[in-house]
Amino acid sequence: MHELKIAEELIIIVLKVAESENLKKITKVNIQFGKMIQIVPDIFRFVFESGVKGTIAKNARLKLEILPIKFACKKCKAETEIEDLLFVCSFCGSNDLELIQGRETIIESIEGEK
Repeated sequence: MHELKIAEELIIIVLKVAESENLKKITKVNIQFGKMIQIVPDIFRFVFESGVKGTIAKNARLKLEILPIKFACKKCKAETEIEDLLFVCSFCGSNDLELIQGRETIIESIEGEK
């Protein structure tokens, strides 16, 4: 259950940012995960909400977005999204691909009140 470790690290970052911005309350956190991170949204949400209890983020809404896996084909230069973990270019069939999206964890925004 890697959601626990990721949530713990993100909570630390969110609270540090809130402190540096002098926020008294965090109202919303927007997070993006690449599909290859394999986050289970319900588990992550539960762990995050449990972890922020007793903090200024205790009632924050959590918005999760899962980003698709994208590759750039080194042969035909096309960008393609991969759905079924079959890593081939959907345009030319090449498997000489470069990952351009799918392994990221991004805190898109933290909203709050001063």
